[in-house]
Amino acid sequence: MNKISCFFLTLVMGLTMAGAAGAQEGSQSSVADQKMQDRMTREIRHELVMLPQLTIFDNLAYKVNGDTVTLMGQVRNAVLKDSAQQAVKRVEGVEKVDNQIQILPPSPNDDRIRRQVARAIFNDNRLFRYSIGSVPPIHIIVNGGHVALEGVVDNEADKNVAGIRANTVPGVFGVKNNLRVETSK
Repeated sequence: MNKISCFFLTLVMGLTMAGAAGAQEGSQSSVADQKMQDRMTREIRHELVMLPQLTIFDNLAYKVNGDTVTLMGQVRNAVLKDSAQQAVKRVEGVEKVDNQIQILPPSPNDDRIRRQVARAIFNDNRLFRYSIGSVPPIHIIVNGGHVALEGVVDNEADKNVAGIRANTVPGVFGVKNNLRVETSK
């Protein structure tokens, strides 16, 4: 009986230690997976903003889930949609790309609205600083006279001013202000 008790006690302790080692290994694996996801996220963002066709009138977004990347947003031409998919496929660790980017229909009226909304927003003294840079943080998406503002601004007041300025453009049916306020610099 004593030998059997020692055997079970040894077995239980061994399994407990193996379980603890497995949990530690699992948490190290989880940390490594998170670092890989973070690296992929940074590289995907870099690849997308470096696309030469990307303008303030296009909106590219993405979601990383393991080795699968889902591309979302709206673009004015199919070339940009395909270029985004090809660029993301080249990122190390990406196995599959689900391209859900919407191609906006061509419209001379939407083109006019895009230009006028950009002028209205970026000619405002408060918002002019957002027009500087190779990829400005405010993107103007126009589809059938409906405007969506996408991107990031420094504060709530800038977000509100951008929405108000976009609403002043003739021919705009409505403005959806999806600008996010940057929480930290």
